[in-house]
Amino acid sequence: MSLHPRRRRPELQWGSVLVLAAVWVLLWGDLSLANVLGGLLVALAVTVLMPLPRVEAPVRVRPLAVLHLFARFFWDLAVASAQVAAIALNPRRRPVGAVVAVPLRNHSDLFLTITAELSTLTPGSLVVEAHRLSGTLFLHVLDIEAYGGAEKVRQDTWALEERVLRAFASDAELEEAGIAPRRRLRREVEA
Repeated sequence: MSLHPRRRRPELQWGSVLVLAAVWVLLWGDLSLANVLGGLLVALAVTVLMPLPRVEAPVRVRPLAVLHLFARFFWDLAVASAQVAAIALNPRRRPVGAVVAVPLRNHSDLFLTITAELSTLTPGSLVVEAHRLSGTLFLHVLDIEAYGGAEKVRQDTWALEERVLRAFASDAELEEAGIAPRRRLRREVEA
């Protein structure tokens, strides 16, 4: 067995195969044996010919923090949608867009990607670049004046990053980012 990544025998990613097969069936809109088998064959071909790299980040899923992350995301989504609609419906208001650099506290590709995706999914903001080496997101904001300025964009993005880290990062990564784990935070408050 070779240690070279290109010469190693590919490992089958069963989770990816099942998800891709399910997407195949949903796209065709017909749950039949032929469709399921065709989806499995296509999914096997895709995962063998174009395997995804392994995620090396230690992920620790905290269910309550994940729930808080998504509840807050959906709240932000509703508020931002209303704000963008108000801008679109007011013909006299000319939004002043801006690109704001936000250096993140954690440089993991996984957490940078999750933070960038959640930022982009919120109306009125868009990640135009993510610099992996420095861990910096460059966000385009639709109306910087209505948002509250560049510093407010940074504060909100850091708060989103903290929610992502609290939901998925290990205790060591939380400490490295300067975020106290909740258990330790409770102990410090009680003392």
